[in-house]
Amino acid sequence: MEKLDDKYLNELRVIKEAIQSSEILTRFLEEEEEEVYVELKNAFEPGIDDIFRRVAAERPMQMIAFEEELLEDGYEGLYLPKVLGYSVLRGELNDNWKYFRPQDHFKEVLLKIANSPNFDIIKQRIGQSIEVGFAMSSDIYNTNLINSIENKKVRYFLEGLIKNKYRDIRDRKIAYTKYAKQFESINYRAADFPQKVSELKLLFPGVKSFLHYRLNNKMENSSLMPHLMQMVQNENLHGQEEHVHLLGLIGKYIELNDDEKGTLAVLLNKQRREDELFQVKYFKFLESLLGSDLPVDDVADQRISFLLDKTIEDDITNFYRLMDIIHSKGYIHEEAIEAVKVFYNQYEGLSTINGCLRLRIFGYFKRLIENLTVDEYHEYFELNKIFTTYMEIFDNQKFNQEVKDLCMKYVKKLIKKYTDKRGKDYQDIKKFVATNFLDMGFLTSKQIVELFKTKRKRKPAS
Repeated sequence: MEKLDDKYLNELRVIKEAIQSSEILTRFLEEEEEEVYVELKNAFEPGIDDIFRRVAAERPMQMIAFEEELLEDGYEGLYLPKVLGYSVLRGELNDNWKYFRPQDHFKEVLLKIANSPNFDIIKQRIGQSIEVGFAMSSDIYNTNLINSIENKKVRYFLEGLIKNKYRDIRDRKIAYTKYAKQFESINYRAADFPQKVSELKLLFPGVKSFLHYRLNNKMENSSLMPHLMQMVQNENLHGQEEHVHLLGLIGKYIELNDDEKGTLAVLLNKQRREDELFQVKYFKFLESLLGSDLPVDDVADQRISFLLDKTIEDDITNFYRLMDIIHSKGYIHEEAIEAVKVFYNQYEGLSTINGCLRLRIFGYFKRLIENLTVDEYHEYFELNKIFTTYMEIFDNQKFNQEVKDLCMKYVKKLIKKYTDKRGKDYQDIKKFVATNFLDMGFLTSKQIVELFKTKRKRKPAS
């Protein structure tokens, strides 16, 4: 993490001075009424939020420093309920829906709120955040945190937010998912970058989700590059799967300057030569990437292909040579299809590299179908031949099922649009499905009849 830039710090301290000199604060200190505190909140929190959003977008490594500044007494606890919520969601969860590690920032913010003279008012905005934060934390962590607070009234309040129902993993998952939905539109993500192997295993899940979020939302990441380059050049981390994952993410998605490209290319190709398991780790990364929410497009492939030394004859070179053919010819071109077939037959059907190829081709299918309008169904009819060709090449049940689901979703949209059973559109669609979906093994004759059968409406009860 970084310390907060002076420009942001100075803007915050101007707000702090304005709070302390405001007539609203004077009234609140005299009357101690909740509605006056709400006036204070409405007057100053928008300004704080504006700075927060700029820090999150421009300098994400300074977000924790920004939030720690708000712990100063002069801010009167304003914006801390939001900060508490962000701290709850930043913690990475394990398969048991518990935090991987204790959340120190959550504790720091909660203790500040608990010891605030304005606690009785602020507590009305933090109940759900604390409940979820406690649910994802260990019993020992919660007990130690609560016992560190002197005020009995505050301790009782916090103890009441530890719910027995969250001992059940299903309830924890539901509670966290519902809570996170409230923050979907807010960029609160932050991450610690590891320097040691012991830290890498612990911190990388957070680094990965942080980067995925920023890359998915096409954010400007130049301020992160010193940290990312320091991490990839750290020889202590070389050879680790997480390090290979980071090399792949940077190489595929981040716009690099010439020096950064040179450094990354040297690191990438050096490890390809020296680590006999590097390509295994790389295709494991690629398979997880292709199955994630982060889109892998031609530009991403071409970026990494540009960094590769193609004189190294390994599976990575072979794979990206094939990708170069697909990108230049198009995946529906005969030469590309033949190249895929030759490549695919070199490896075991269930190998990771062939799994990556199937996922990559399916990505083309998915993008095509999702962008196809119902008026363009004749184009779909033609392209269905390509789907069949690739299904025959891959001979993979999972791939076939995913293609089926994709096609069925589109056909149901067509049936919903074209309802005139005597119309040419409806008849064309029905004839196509009856012939092709049967041949492709998508549907049985009985299922096809059911698909096009008119659903009778129930008669209203007399």
